[in-house]
Amino acid sequence: MTSLNLTRAQKAAAILVAMGKPSASRLLKFFKQEELKALIEGARLLKTIPQGELERIVAEFEAEFMEGAGQLDSADQIDDILNDTLSPEEVQAIMGQGKTAANQPPPVWSELDKLEPARIAAFLAGEHSQTSALILSKVAPGTAANALLALDKPLRGEVVKRMMSISNIPEAATRLIETQLRSRVLGESNVKDTSAGQSRVANLLNEMDKPQLDEVMQDLEAAGTPDLEAVRARLFSFEDIPLLAQRARVTLFDGLSTELVTLCLRQAPPHLAEAVLSAIGARSRRMIEAELSQGPEGIQTADILRARKTVAATALRLSRDGVIELPSMQAAA
Repeated sequence: MTSLNLTRAQKAAAILVAMGKPSASRLLKFFKQEELKALIEGARLLKTIPQGELERIVAEFEAEFMEGAGQLDSADQIDDILNDTLSPEEVQAIMGQGKTAANQPPPVWSELDKLEPARIAAFLAGEHSQTSALILSKVAPGTAANALLALDKPLRGEVVKRMMSISNIPEAATRLIETQLRSRVLGESNVKDTSAGQSRVANLLNEMDKPQLDEVMQDLEAAGTPDLEAVRARLFSFEDIPLLAQRARVTLFDGLSTELVTLCLRQAPPHLAEAVLSAIGARSRRMIEAELSQGPEGIQTADILRARKTVAATALRLSRDGVIELPSMQAAA
């Protein structure tokens, strides 16, 4: 009998099917993504294998563990093994498919993670708290936390309470919610969601010194740039610290070293220095003031500016995490 002309991926698929689910599932965890893709594609073209041919393949791989498997419907069985081993999203990622099943769009949850928390919260505010709890239990923890913080306190507590009691949700209900999210939240985002561009511009501007930043913002305003307020809400410089609420200033400087704060305050005007010093402990304040009184000999202006950008970047990170509010956000509220 003529041997089948099988690829290495097809031979591997045949052996995995012959091994059965428990053993094959353990082995699949050691495959790289590109190897799994080749394995699945090979199995798709593999229909039946005669007993003798399977034994020849086993011998070729030096693994004599096969007895009486006969003919194998390899494509269906390898699918069965993969579905028991990997999540649908992992199989989808391996195969590079855009849909989880025929005529079904991909899950919405990873797409929600890309949205601004305020957009998600605005949608949840108009929904039943049980629906909100289900949605927040599906998205990434960071996304859920930030969206919760954007909700009113009474609703926030009710949603968290329901999240704790969620058990099994009927698949039909989940699909219905996914459809609503896709049309009412993600649909709006696809039509007009410029937040990514706004973030890119804000990141660029935050790298500039304060005078340069102000100059560029004036140019953008003169040019009639749309959504300029959304960009301004993402901007923060060291010179904006006096505009922060006292509690936010305390939080900001709580985790910063006295050396960094001292360097930032070199050449700082009195009102800016006081805004910083009033937010730190008395002992640290005395140490910083003593250091500043010794003069700036040997300290480069470039080092001072880098230190100030470090503090500004910390404030921006705390704002993104929902820990503090920037002055522009307080004004918008």
